[in-house]
Amino acid sequence: MKFSKHNIFSKVAGSENYFIVNLLTGNADILSPEEGIQLTEYLGGRMIDPGFTDDLVAKGYIMPAEEEKRLYRRKYLDFLDAREKDEVQLFFVPNYSCNFACTYCYQDEYANPLQSLSKEIVDSFFSYIAVEFAGRKTYITVFGGEPLLNTPKQRDLIEYLLEKSNEANLEVCVVTNGFWLEEYVDILKQGRIREIQVTLDGTRAVHDQRRFLKGGGPTFEKIVEGIDACLAAKIPVNLRMVADKENIDDLPGLAKFAIDRKWTINPLFKTQLGRNYELHHCQATQDKLFSRISLYESIFEMIQDHPYILEFYKPAFSVSKFLAENGNLPDPLFDGCPACKTEWAFDYTGHIFPCTATVGKADESLGTFYPDIIRNKERISEWENRDVTAIDACAGCSLQLACGGGCGSVAKNRTGQVCTTDCRPVKELLELGFAAYLNT
Repeated sequence: MKFSKHNIFSKVAGSENYFIVNLLTGNADILSPEEGIQLTEYLGGRMIDPGFTDDLVAKGYIMPAEEEKRLYRRKYLDFLDAREKDEVQLFFVPNYSCNFACTYCYQDEYANPLQSLSKEIVDSFFSYIAVEFAGRKTYITVFGGEPLLNTPKQRDLIEYLLEKSNEANLEVCVVTNGFWLEEYVDILKQGRIREIQVTLDGTRAVHDQRRFLKGGGPTFEKIVEGIDACLAAKIPVNLRMVADKENIDDLPGLAKFAIDRKWTINPLFKTQLGRNYELHHCQATQDKLFSRISLYESIFEMIQDHPYILEFYKPAFSVSKFLAENGNLPDPLFDGCPACKTEWAFDYTGHIFPCTATVGKADESLGTFYPDIIRNKERISEWENRDVTAIDACAGCSLQLACGGGCGSVAKNRTGQVCTTDCRPVKELLELGFAAYLNT
């Protein structure tokens, strides 16, 4: 019998209580200070109360090594089976051009080939996915650049793409800066729109300093009008805030704005918060960027002072939010990178990429769907095989089933290899999450 290597044990932030979480067995508990001290002593090799030991054994926190190996293998096979049935997200980029000049754009140095999207390329995309993903549940996410540019040609192409999606019985998401959203509502209503993702980086003054038009000019009011127009047209909206040290203090203000505008009580409205970080290159200097944990430490502190933020955005804090809302843990995450498994990306030049983080990078291309179908099987296999069982550094890590090895693209940027780690601060996030959602 041994202490499971998949136990995550630590102290709840700002509390004398402890917690223990095991994604493999599916158990999680808050421990009293006395129990936490006993467990700490047990890990130090001391004898503890036999009754408490029996409780730890009953929940799988202590188990025979061979039993743990068998359970791991079974859960891994279950994970692979479930992933084969998961929806596949297919990103399609109609252009890399944009009408914004955001201060932190990572695509501004991407080559924007003179070639442009045509209906022939759209047809080739739909022909390719009909064959390649036959029998799989899929949906399309239109990405950019800015896909909703307000030109006659672009409007015609987006309308055609939605027509083809309807013919294929596919739902569509659109990731847009939102400036021309109101002008596109009538076209969007023709498709099976799952959601529109729009970014606001704060209230008017803060947002307009970060996300402005090329050549200058504010964008906040136009985006707000577009969000209102979508919700009025019964089109779901996913509002995203990209956060760094320049704008995080405006999170309470943006939350209050959304609450006052009654967005947060609309069932068609949801939010997410993204960390501004070095993807490939980034104009924001490093001292403006948060680490993963420092961002969520800041959010945690803000929630204490402004609890209404939770009406606007509830941080996941790793698996804490899921546990609080569902009363159980999610299944073990053996792979945190969807690339070439449940996510692929395609662009108007006819190229195929592993995911949204790699799309547009010429050296990341996996082949083409137009004018000819060419697939680099060796590179595709490298992405397909990436999970915690293929990453040596994950093998002895107690956090692996909550982290899943992180993002393959970030890992490759850092090390040059896909099968390396992009570690997540799981334990520190759980410390905050148990304090925020579970300590009572």
